[in-house]
Amino acid sequence: MRAKKALFYGLAILLGGCVPVISLQPLFTRDTLVFDEQLLGTWVENPSDMRSAWVFTRLGPDGADTLPDALKDSAEKVYHLSLTDPEGRKGSFFVCLVKLENNVFMDIFPDVLPSGADDPEKAELFYNAFFFVRAHTFVKVNLSGNRMSIWLTNDDKLNDLLESRPSPIAFESVEDRPILTASTKDLQAFVSRYANDDRVFADEIILERRP
Repeated sequence: MRAKKALFYGLAILLGGCVPVISLQPLFTRDTLVFDEQLLGTWVENPSDMRSAWVFTRLGPDGADTLPDALKDSAEKVYHLSLTDPEGRKGSFFVCLVKLENNVFMDIFPDVLPSGADDPEKAELFYNAFFFVRAHTFVKVNLSGNRMSIWLTNDDKLNDLLESRPSPIAFESVEDRPILTASTKDLQAFVSRYANDDRVFADEIILERRP
C-alpha cells in the first residue's frame, strides 16, 4: 500500500498540493455533457515553466472505441488530457465537461490503467498508476478567454463534512482517504449543493493558455 499512498501525493503535486477525492461513479450523464472549444489547447500554471502542462485535445468519433460504453455515443463531447509535471512524469486521461445548474465541472478519469504496475516510478504513465480502477475525480472550472480557474477537492477538508451525521453522501474510508460510493444522481446533487463551499472545492489554481 505504500506505493499507492505515494501516488496519491504524487498526483497532488500536479494538482496544486491537494489530494483529490475519488468517486467510483461518474459525475456526468449524457444530458449534462457539454463541449466548450475554449478548453482546447495547452494550459500552464507557470508560463515560465515549459516542462509542466495540461494539454486538452478533442477526442472525436474516431476515439469512441476507447471510451467506456456510457460515452461511446457522445465521443464528440469528450476531451483527451495529457499531463506533464516539472519532473517530466506524465498522465493520460479522458475529461468530460459537466454542466449542473449554473456551474461547470470536469470529470477526469484514466484512459489507460496501469495493469498492476507495482512501482509508479517505473510506470510509463506515472499519474495513471494513481488509478487502479477506472475511477473518477472532479473539479469545478471556470473558463474565461485565456484564463482558467480550477477549484480542486481536498480530502482533508472534505472529511469533516463527510463524517457528519447524517453524511451528505455515501462514502467509504480506504487508507484514511474518502472514496465516494454514491450513485451519479446523488453525486450530481452533492456537487451542486456544495459547489460554492470550500469544504468541497477547497483550493483554487489558475491556469493560463500557452500560445
